[in-house]
Amino acid sequence: MRDFHLPGRSAVYSTNGMCATSHPLAAKVAVQMLEAGGNAVDAAIAGAVLLGICEPQSTGIGGDCFILLNQPDSDDIIALNGSGRSAMGLDAEKIRAKGHKSIPLESVDAVNIPGAIDAFCRLSKDYGKLGLKASLAPAIHYAEAGVPVAPRAGFDWANNAKRLSGDARKFYLNNGKPLIAGDIFRAPMQAKVLREIAMHGRDGFYQGKVAEDMVNSLNAMGGSHSLDDFAAIQCAYTTPISGHYKDIELVEHPPNGQGATAILMANMLSHFDLPALDPFGAKRAHIEAEVAKLAYDARNRFIADPDYMSRLDHMLAPETAENLAGLIDPDRAMSNPAKSSGAIHKDTVYLTVVDKDRMSVSLIYSIFYAFGSGLASSKYGINFQNRGAGFTLEKGHPNEAAGGKRSMHTIIPAMLKQNGKVILPFGVMGGAYQANGHARFVSNLVDYNLDLQTVIDAPRSFADLETGTLNVERGYSDKVRQELADMGHNVMVPGPAIGGAQAIRIDHEKGILIGASDPRKDGCALGY
Repeated sequence: MRDFHLPGRSAVYSTNGMCATSHPLAAKVAVQMLEAGGNAVDAAIAGAVLLGICEPQSTGIGGDCFILLNQPDSDDIIALNGSGRSAMGLDAEKIRAKGHKSIPLESVDAVNIPGAIDAFCRLSKDYGKLGLKASLAPAIHYAEAGVPVAPRAGFDWANNAKRLSGDARKFYLNNGKPLIAGDIFRAPMQAKVLREIAMHGRDGFYQGKVAEDMVNSLNAMGGSHSLDDFAAIQCAYTTPISGHYKDIELVEHPPNGQGATAILMANMLSHFDLPALDPFGAKRAHIEAEVAKLAYDARNRFIADPDYMSRLDHMLAPETAENLAGLIDPDRAMSNPAKSSGAIHKDTVYLTVVDKDRMSVSLIYSIFYAFGSGLASSKYGINFQNRGAGFTLEKGHPNEAAGGKRSMHTIIPAMLKQNGKVILPFGVMGGAYQANGHARFVSNLVDYNLDLQTVIDAPRSFADLETGTLNVERGYSDKVRQELADMGHNVMVPGPAIGGAQAIRIDHEKGILIGASDPRKDGCALGY
């Protein structure tokens, strides 16, 4: 139990249904969908699409999603891959010939075809109750009426407005300036797009006038994208992957997301006596950092479009974790095992919903970097993701850029099972940090028996392979930072806080739901 003398927030308790996400309006809309007779799928789609209006720097209909779903009275978890593919005309050799070592973040080459809308349409049809029109209605309303910019969203807007160029500036800036907390953001042209989708399903987005706007805009910027590329996009149901951390099973979305990295980290952490360490001390942060360096090195070498990846079994094998854990010096930092081979981002939204029948949805939805590529379609203002920057230009690499291919993704939804039953859908935002965040979440819960809100509130650190730094939040003491520096870490205090998280715990015995949402974001958990 938290100390009520100190600032903080309580976990949220309810019986009928709950949503936890990064903006309170999205949580409210999701709960209203449940109260109106919808199920967790209806509510999750409603909340997620609205987040594109509440937090357009983090997500939107020009992005991708990954979803885990657990149906009532079933212990099985369904995975839906809503990541789009690159344009068929994408050619790594041509990009290398221009002198690039990686795909430029704000280039049209970084724009993959959006996959989220196809996934939302498919999920609603297959598992929803009220239908797509009902789920899209709240976002249509608020896109026209407007939403006040929340404090964290305003902070991110100001930090990343410089990434916007061309037509994106007229849709996402206010007379050339970033919107700040309290400003009203409206997206009436996105409302028109959402109406097309409500009326015509996926064809309202991937064919016809909306698709033509996107293709014409991308071609005008030098892209090779075609109407055929958009028409061909199709989400895919797949089988989740999992690994055990003591008596808890961590269930992750399979590649092309980085969920296998979280499982590898958890497997490695199991070789250390973490409960004997101070949960917020230097020793635990050091071991986690060393584990992350090795696990992320494996991620960068192996994870790719599943059609091209061949080393998943190796990443998940217990002996791999044991061998890697044996390389770690508990008192000294190693040099970085390798430089990251793909782009890292910081912006994403996550949402989880559990309904009265205990259908659970774990959904993550992103445009990659803040404001994606910084580019938008000229008529409807659809902000294009830059997920193609997640490809590598290394020749022969399984994640090498190529036409019609899915890039490696950092976004990953998760669920926890115990004794075979789903007990906790959760997710951690924060780009590359997400896999580390999943492993830390599970360790906080299992090794230190923290309550759900404290699991999320607890200070974070992250060993960034790209910069060679150990980012340590201000929630850690100066003493801990000095001890980490003495171990050989290049310690930095990050600008923005590290990531964000949401979770809902299902207490099957008591028949209640317990929700928690990260104070690093604007959102909350709401139940009824």
